[in-house]
Amino acid sequence: MSAPQIVVHRDKELMAQAAAARLITKIVDAQAARGSASVVLTGGRNGNGLLAALAEAPARDAVDWARLDLWWGDERFLPEGDPERNVTQARAALLDSVPLDPARVHVMPPAGDRYGNDADAAAEAYAAELAAAARPEDHGPVPSFDVLLLGVGPDTHVASLFPELPGVRETERTVVGVHGAPKPPPTRVSLTLPAIRAAREVWLLAAGEDKANAVAMALSGAGEIQAPAAGAYGRSRTLWLLDAAAAASLPRGLYPPASP
Repeated sequence: MSAPQIVVHRDKELMAQAAAARLITKIVDAQAARGSASVVLTGGRNGNGLLAALAEAPARDAVDWARLDLWWGDERFLPEGDPERNVTQARAALLDSVPLDPARVHVMPPAGDRYGNDADAAAEAYAAELAAAARPEDHGPVPSFDVLLLGVGPDTHVASLFPELPGVRETERTVVGVHGAPKPPPTRVSLTLPAIRAAREVWLLAAGEDKANAVAMALSGAGEIQAPAAGAYGRSRTLWLLDAAAAASLPRGLYPPASP
């Protein structure tokens, strides 16, 4: 478990641009060290904002896109191509404009396809795909992701792990079907906290005054059942990337700044 580090930016645009620059550097360094890199994407306004900023970043071509594995932290269990699916939005923001290897883009199964309306079966299939990609030196039945991105919801949810729901209590499975989510759509597929914690680095993104209470709660010692974001951390680094509005309820000086 790594202690949280906090970086606060002036506004959400600067936060997205700075996060994109950080991510490019991390991917390039991982590819130089190990030949490839792996990143877990997140949806929502902050996740998509980061991808859009990355698409416009002058240094984006420093990444060898063909040697990058992309995974997802969660997905709305909707038909393929639905505009509300995280992968659909990610393709529009970035993925369709860079030369990725399609075999290394690991999309969570859609509804109405092979698994019909069975989100639990879709979750089992994605867990099997993760396990197949894990190596002996990895920490458990998922790859050691270089960076795992998470947006933080106003209720402190991360991925599709919502306060008090069964998914946030899972201790063994790496992927679960989510039913009765408090925000639409109610059916989803999500990584669990054990899978999230296998990542080398976990970056949590929050911008806007509607996130201020959630950020403060997650960083104040709240339990992960009541505040799932509190249970999201990386093995070597846990980085909270915030704008000033989202950090407004944090005591200044409580946490040291993160290193570059």
